[in-house]
Amino acid sequence: MATTTRRSTLRVTTAMALSVLSLLGVLSVASVTPASADEMRDNQYWLDEYGITKAWESTKGAGVKVAVIDSGVDGSHPDLKGAVVGGADVSGAGAKNGQKGIGDKPVHGTLVASLLAGRGHGGKADDSPKPDGVVGVAPEAQLLTVSTWLGSPNPAGKSIDDQIPQAVRWAVDQGAKVINMSLSSTSPAWPESWDSAFLYAEQHDVVIIAAAGNRESGLTQVGAPATIPGVVAVAGLKKDGTSSQDSSTQGITIAVSAPAEALVGAVPGGGYANWSGSSGAAPIVAGVAALIRAKYPDMKAAQVINRLLLSAKHKGSAGHNSIYGYGALDADAALNADIAPVTVSPLPSLQDWITIHRRNQPTPTVTKPAAQPPVTPAPMQPEATTPVALPPSQLDSALPATIVIGFGVLLLLVLLAGAAHLTVLRRRSVIERRSQDTS
Repeated sequence: MATTTRRSTLRVTTAMALSVLSLLGVLSVASVTPASADEMRDNQYWLDEYGITKAWESTKGAGVKVAVIDSGVDGSHPDLKGAVVGGADVSGAGAKNGQKGIGDKPVHGTLVASLLAGRGHGGKADDSPKPDGVVGVAPEAQLLTVSTWLGSPNPAGKSIDDQIPQAVRWAVDQGAKVINMSLSSTSPAWPESWDSAFLYAEQHDVVIIAAAGNRESGLTQVGAPATIPGVVAVAGLKKDGTSSQDSSTQGITIAVSAPAEALVGAVPGGGYANWSGSSGAAPIVAGVAALIRAKYPDMKAAQVINRLLLSAKHKGSAGHNSIYGYGALDADAALNADIAPVTVSPLPSLQDWITIHRRNQPTPTVTKPAAQPPVTPAPMQPEATTPVALPPSQLDSALPATIVIGFGVLLLLVLLAGAAHLTVLRRRSVIERRSQDTS
């Protein structure tokens, strides 16, 4: 079961693992390691090693809106200047434009955004990207920031059950073609209130990328929203390209893997940090999704996802596996490889999942029919009942003890009564024979 608050809402945590400071074993508080702008670009090893600089020869993401649903993004950071084109707060506790860091890790959203669409700074006016600071995978993409309160009780009282679907819908309505969610819950299940919002994104051809979660944060399996059908779940890799023990987790929904250790990023107020976590892997993949959508503006989400997965460099056991998914991200191949077009995503459909697994479907919008003359109703017929399959645990379970004992007592009484009745009959038979002999 998911960890819940007293209001029975999912406990959602940011899927990051920064340097931690333990306070008497009660709470782990994330802290960032300060770093200078000069170090940043040299430390972004993934730009060359994962084909990103090569992909920039085709596009840098211009014209594509990407939403970052997180703790808020500081759009005033020098490396994000001009990147944030819209924002909102769905927590009730943040700034209306979504640019104030809130929640348990207020720096988190800015770190994520810088890896996705950081512009860098310095150099000439027409340089893209700029030579200093952090540059994102899609440095010309436009960012939409949606601030949510994660990881600790929301002072405004609004639950994650309500914040997440509102954030997803807002992002879709603002024209986002890609949504990044570097957050994870403690359970693979998700509130039913999320169904319609994620389905709304699916129906509007939006690609959603989500972090798989971190073992270092106590997660041993992928948690929602990375378990939601159709969502691209991203696992974390070490600098050497192998699976990260701390900054990743495992599960059958993992789709692709990307760097999650030895990362750098921007933090609110103009600073920088060294950090790690699948929270960093997700925006790297989201940035490549934005590059694909920029190069192929008419390409449907199903094909974008297909290119991301089929172009990945295979790792681990044959085929798709629960550690690496389809393999390690390859940005250059994702944009330029010869991959056959598809009409259906390689990932499951949320609509199909809802149809099979949810008993109470979202109420469809029905147009009120024109008035009709009254009709005499037919006699009421008993409503057909749908058979409900019991889980094996219920099918195999023993009868309650009280029923078993009660049945045993009843059986004993019946046997005793039968024996007594048989004795009476035998005595009558003996008396009748003696009477006949005397006569």
